[in-house]
Amino acid sequence: MNNTNKINLVYTIIAVFSIMLLHEIWTQQQVIQPIPYSQLETLLEQGKIAQLTIHERYISGELNTPDEHGKKIVVANRVEPRLAEQLSRFQVPFTQVHESKFLITLLSWVVPALVFLGIWMLIIRKFVEKQGGMGGGFMNIGKSKAKIYVEHETGVTFDDVAGVDESKAELEEIINFLKAPKDYGKLGARMPKGILLVGPPGTGKTLMARAVAGEASVPFFSISGSEFVEMFVGVGAARVRDLFEQARKSAPAIIFIDELDALGRSRSAPGLSGNDEREQTLNQLLVELDGFDPSGGVVLLAATNRPEILDQALLRAGRFDRQVLVDRPDKLGRIAILQIHLQKIEQGEDVDPAQVADLTTGFSGADLANLVNEAALLATRAKAEQVTMADFTQAIERIVAGLEKKNRLLNPREREIVAYHEVGHALTALALPGTDPVHKISIIPRGIGALGYTLQRPTEDRFLMTREELKRKIAVLLGGRAAEKLIFNHLSTGAADDLQRVTDIARNMVTRYGMDETIGHVVHEEPPPTFLNQPGMPPATANYSNTTAEQIDRAVRTILDDTFASTLKILEENQDILERCARALLTKETLMEEELQELTKGLRRRSD
Repeated sequence: MNNTNKINLVYTIIAVFSIMLLHEIWTQQQVIQPIPYSQLETLLEQGKIAQLTIHERYISGELNTPDEHGKKIVVANRVEPRLAEQLSRFQVPFTQVHESKFLITLLSWVVPALVFLGIWMLIIRKFVEKQGGMGGGFMNIGKSKAKIYVEHETGVTFDDVAGVDESKAELEEIINFLKAPKDYGKLGARMPKGILLVGPPGTGKTLMARAVAGEASVPFFSISGSEFVEMFVGVGAARVRDLFEQARKSAPAIIFIDELDALGRSRSAPGLSGNDEREQTLNQLLVELDGFDPSGGVVLLAATNRPEILDQALLRAGRFDRQVLVDRPDKLGRIAILQIHLQKIEQGEDVDPAQVADLTTGFSGADLANLVNEAALLATRAKAEQVTMADFTQAIERIVAGLEKKNRLLNPREREIVAYHEVGHALTALALPGTDPVHKISIIPRGIGALGYTLQRPTEDRFLMTREELKRKIAVLLGGRAAEKLIFNHLSTGAADDLQRVTDIARNMVTRYGMDETIGHVVHEEPPPTFLNQPGMPPATANYSNTTAEQIDRAVRTILDDTFASTLKILEENQDILERCARALLTKETLMEEELQELTKGLRRRSD
């Protein structure tokens, strides 16, 4: 029920009660004012009443002559004869009052009916809102839940988007089409029916779509793919039709479907029956795309971070014709993103976006925005006037390694083991060529289980790695365990995370990259999802023999054993520097890059 119907119902109820009240007042005014029953008896004794009429509740009498008010009819409420006989002895005027129960009787019927009606309407409305969409009645159950944004509401343009210049260039053509659709039909060309934005989480796919709407100054219909799928079969399909109908009425416009994989998952996927709501909705979307004419000024944008599970019918030419990759930014992109977010805070003179970008390799746009906010919060907590570079370094450590645990006390033996472990990582990285420079090492516990950490700063973004580079990466990770073996001649649980990571690298070298001569150039394991590479995901069913599995295990073991032996030899050659750095770390708890350079003078480096 909309607001207009609610107001009309209230006015109707008020009018009915007002009419009933006026009728009651008018009726009371028409009745002759009754006199006391004792006065009626007096008039009878005096012979002034010529005729009496006895009614059920009162007695009316006609006077012989009109009284001083000009009335010739008198009325008295009836009193029980026995009671009247008893009261007449006291010579006191008495009468009986009959109260009107009209309103009470009416309310006793009307009020409960209205209460039950209100409860019923409330329950029905809640049910419809939960199951059927925005509308307040069953007729609106298939209405789309799309939120409409126009330019002044989105407040986003391409000036607010950085680090994805290639994607912006792809979408510039869409903006020009929306501004002048007729110009694109002169040579017979047509705009793509659908543009699919793919990329890892947090890279700005939704922000990009809103920026397109802001640049083109057109309505922006935004809806999540999961909002199409409901309990009732057919509701999602109705919402798809309603969404496209709304967009056509508002053309030129943009339809944006976020998380398309919730709606467009492959129909051949396990556990997806042939007649369920998801498939009905997907079929309707395919039909709408087939009958979709982009010359009408409506552009369909969608975003997903799982393109590998989308139905192939969605991705064919004529539906989502174009796929635009919105990937994690490179160093130049991170600098541009940081410059946008740094404008929102009071930054110090020592803040260098390029230096921050060096420390944030692999960060997405959302990660960088969170980093700037964390640094501002740290400066605010310290009651500083500006956000300095030290705040950014601390914020990066907090995001990467976790919250600093200053109250977690380690016994002297554990501190010593952790110190040698972290220095082992750092010295191995410094001794090997082509590794990332060590920015900081610390034995202050952080996060859930990190008793110390070594922070490296990449000098450039890398997209390809050779077998030798991967082995050097394994060596750096095994440097901590090698230092423990060399100094204490035992192994601890502190290297658990390092062992997990080196095992993954070595196994990928053998099964995915074909970097072992005994196994050959064969892929034995499928790659993980393109953009959702979550650690700890169970591997797919092996499609190789037990003999091959044994060969893979031996090859992985060989890589790790050989690399560990090489790392141990590096630390043996530099044991004096290892002990010097460990003592300094135990004293200061944290060593920065400049201090490490001073402490590691004379380090014996490897050339291969």
